[in-house]
Amino acid sequence: MKTSLFKSYAAHKYFFIMLLPVLVYYAIFHYAPMYGVVIAFQDYQFLKGIGGSPWVGFDNFKELFGGLYFGQVLKNTLIINFYKLLFGFAAPILLAVFINEVSLKWFKKSVQTISYLPHFLSWVVLSGMVIEILSPSRGPVNMLLSLFGMEPVFFISEPDWFRTILVSTDIWRSVGFSSIIYLAAIAGINQELYEASEVDGISRIQKIWYITIPSIAPVIVIMLILNSGSIINDDFEQVFNLLNAKVMEVGDVLSTYTYSEGLLKMNYSYAAAVGLFKNVVALVLVLSANYIASKISDDTIF
Repeated sequence: MKTSLFKSYAAHKYFFIMLLPVLVYYAIFHYAPMYGVVIAFQDYQFLKGIGGSPWVGFDNFKELFGGLYFGQVLKNTLIINFYKLLFGFAAPILLAVFINEVSLKWFKKSVQTISYLPHFLSWVVLSGMVIEILSPSRGPVNMLLSLFGMEPVFFISEPDWFRTILVSTDIWRSVGFSSIIYLAAIAGINQELYEASEVDGISRIQKIWYITIPSIAPVIVIMLILNSGSIINDDFEQVFNLLNAKVMEVGDVLSTYTYSEGLLKMNYSYAAAVGLFKNVVALVLVLSANYIASKISDDTIF
């Protein structure tokens, strides 16, 4: 058994060599720094380092859960990321299905290129674009509102609009690139299923509902499990570049809170406790989603 397994590995050795840089990257930048999580249980002092800083046990977590502002930050994180998952998860699936239904190749490629482009731009650039588009003095959105006799609105500084802006801009940036996975899954569907359905005379909508969606269901389930952890893991770069003092109450999330506590206030141990709490919750969410999926179907990660 072991001999045959070793021969199988040896036969595919070049694939493992190609995988090696990825493993080295994760080992150096993701697993090795995990040692630093111990400062969440210390009163970390920069000059003394991890080895010399005194241990305080769970005091940082007691301060974390006992703090009044942390509850608001956690609430903002859960609300924003739940909306992103609710509206953003289905968006790339719908886009992939629509692109697949387009028969004109030039139009299909144009839509794909335009939808992919925002993913390759940083949030620094995209945030500047969003602020300009929504500007109350020169933004096209407010210019359009003024044509209908409405007063200009500074959307970025309005608490009622800020979460909507975060969710919509996140979908705008990610929908095209995320649809690649579903387009690949659709491309693997047996075309004989569509040919047989045409003989039965079913409509295009029925093909999508009864053939396309069920065929890519395993991919949808796996992606849903992977994305379930994002409910607690927010996008720091997006929120940080759009956040301002007027919307802190509804827009300050765990990552920006950690940045403020850890780097600005230099409260490293408390910030580490926040990060550890966030990662543990994300792990629990992924494991729970995988367990639920295993009870419903056979399409799980492990």
